[in-house]
Formats: sequence, structure tokens, C-alpha cells
Amino acid sequence: MKANDLKPGRAINQDGQIWIVTKIEHVKPGKGGAFVQAKVKSMKTGSVQEKRFRSTDEVDGVTLDRREMEYLYSDASGAIFMDTETYEQTTIPEDILGDALKYCKPNEKVLGLHHETTVLAVELPQTVTLEVTDAPPGIKNATATSVMKEATTETGLVVKVPEFIGIGDQIKVNTETGEYQSRA
Repeated sequence: MKANDLKPGRAINQDGQIWIVTKIEHVKPGKGGAFVQAKVKSMKTGSVQEKRFRSTDEVDGVTLDRREMEYLYSDASGAIFMDTETYEQTTIPEDILGDALKYCKPNEKVLGLHHETTVLAVELPQTVTLEVTDAPPGIKNATATSVMKEATTETGLVVKVPEFIGIGDQIKVNTETGEYQSRA
């Protein structure tokens, strides 16, 4: 495939590794040819790199099978996910998942990115709803201020929320940025 056809979520084979494209930017400098600046994540090591391709470069695309999976639980070996079609359970090491587990509650559905028989990563929805389990007390009628406080969710994720959010509130969190979106 051409470098111009790269999109976030696509996988490429580069330097003998499989990389997932997380961000893409098409750049047309004033002098010289246009190029594609891609932020990619290694599926082997989890490292993130910036790669630059000329618009006419050919990149080796990898076909990933996206299947719906359900998060069951975590143990010492990693996180256990179940394929919702075949009911087959797969253990994914936590170092591959990174921070994705902080957005997953038990029985939450995510997309598993499969290459041949291996699950390389999970794709989270744009936003998730989490319950606040710990937060400092807020100020009554503080809806007009822009003061934020730290709150801990049921999955252990720490999010900056407005003053009026309290323990037991359901909030929507953006999975890409980790920021508070709204009350659920």
C-alpha cells in the first residue's frame, strides 16, 4: 500500500516488526516533496516511534483481524479476554496492553487485534463510563468554576474532574487522552 493510504489503526510490517499506526499527519512543506509523518507503536516491545515516509513510498501492510472480545479478569499471568464468537479465552500480558486495562471493567467488550493466531493489542471505544470510587469532597454549587480535582475510578485510573463530581458518580472518560468528558 502507498504511504498516503495509512490511517490510524492500520498495521504495517517495518524493520521485521509489526507496528500499529496510532496517529498520521500529511505534511506539505514549502520546499521539497510532501511526506507522511506517522506515530507507530511496536506490537513486540510496546515502544512508540515517529516514522516518516514519502508520499510515494510503498509500505508493507499487515492484515489484522478485528474480533470482539470481552474482558473477564486479570491475574499474575496477565489479562484474560474471551472471544465472543468462539468463547475461546486468551491471556494477554499486561506489558502488551499498557494502560488499556485502566479503561476496562469486567465484562466490558473491546476489539481484539489478531494477527494469525496471536492477539497483538486491544482497541478501546472512544469513551468509557467509569464510577468514581475516591474523590476529595467538592464544593456545593461549583458548576461555574473551572477548578479540577483528582478522582480515582473503579479501575484505578486517576482522572482530573470538576469540583462537583463526587464518590459514586458515573463519568465518561476519553480513552485516547485519559481526560474527563462529562457525567454519564
